[in-house]
Amino acid sequence: MNSLIQSGLQVIAIEKAAIEQLSDSIDINFANACELMLACKGRIIVTGMGKSGHIANKIAATLASTGTPAFYVHPGEASHGDLGMFTDADIVLALSNSGETAEVISLLPVLKRIGCAIVSMTGKPSSTLAVNSDVHLYAGVKQEACPLGLAPTASTTASLVLGDALAVSMLEERGFTAEDFALSHPGGALGRKLLLTNKDVMHTEKRIPLVTDQATLKQAIIEMSAKGLGMTGITNDQGQLAGIFTDGDLRRCLDQDKLDMSAGIVNYMTRNSICSAANILAAETLHIMEEKKINSLFIIDDNNFPVGAINMHDLLKAGVL
Repeated sequence: MNSLIQSGLQVIAIEKAAIEQLSDSIDINFANACELMLACKGRIIVTGMGKSGHIANKIAATLASTGTPAFYVHPGEASHGDLGMFTDADIVLALSNSGETAEVISLLPVLKRIGCAIVSMTGKPSSTLAVNSDVHLYAGVKQEACPLGLAPTASTTASLVLGDALAVSMLEERGFTAEDFALSHPGGALGRKLLLTNKDVMHTEKRIPLVTDQATLKQAIIEMSAKGLGMTGITNDQGQLAGIFTDGDLRRCLDQDKLDMSAGIVNYMTRNSICSAANILAAETLHIMEEKKINSLFIIDDNNFPVGAINMHDLLKAGVL
């Protein structure tokens, strides 16, 4: 059992060293590759064979989801018709640790004829693929984690990390936002978290717990209990939000023995409470609530009129939390 643990730790150490070595590859060639792809009028077509192909497929998916239109093409299929997908507006990102992979090298003459720019990622700067590329990115490693030195392990890890570096660097250069990211991730929990706004989640109209500033503490507690959001808002003569009273406020009053049910709620409410707007992402409102350590808040319009209310249970039910 100890030998298995040691083997696992050795693999991690070798692959960690391979990643650390990549710092030397973030140079002018890296910047040139980013600028070339940022200026691309077509698509980034990523290709690679075998294990490099699996990494290439993942890099293409990461690029596409972070604002750089991209897709993967198998080099073997490219030679049998899929080259019809390539145009002179596209850029090819080709992966090959040796830089001599036959299926990838066979594409070079056709890619040159089409007019595609080529960015290569190899472990051999003097290889055929590297010297025939417009930009070469070095992803070489000192050793594979495989003790036989045969199975691509550290080299594929290095290529994957370098691909992520490309994608994230271009994401930041484009000014890509969470809203942009959501457009390509509309499904599942991630989509809900990124796309839902307060308007999609909040309680509205008669479901909003509200009393006027003429109400008593007893009336406010009854309203708070009836609406079940752990709070009630207090409005002024114009209907604007003047304050808030929560179940936390009620507990504090009980602790301090300061309850007078017939007293005006204005004596107990919190003024200038934390609020949000209807068009704000629900995920942003969740961040506000977590940061301020509150469980609910009101949604107001530009004129301070309450248009909705949200609590943590609403965000949890919507899949934002």
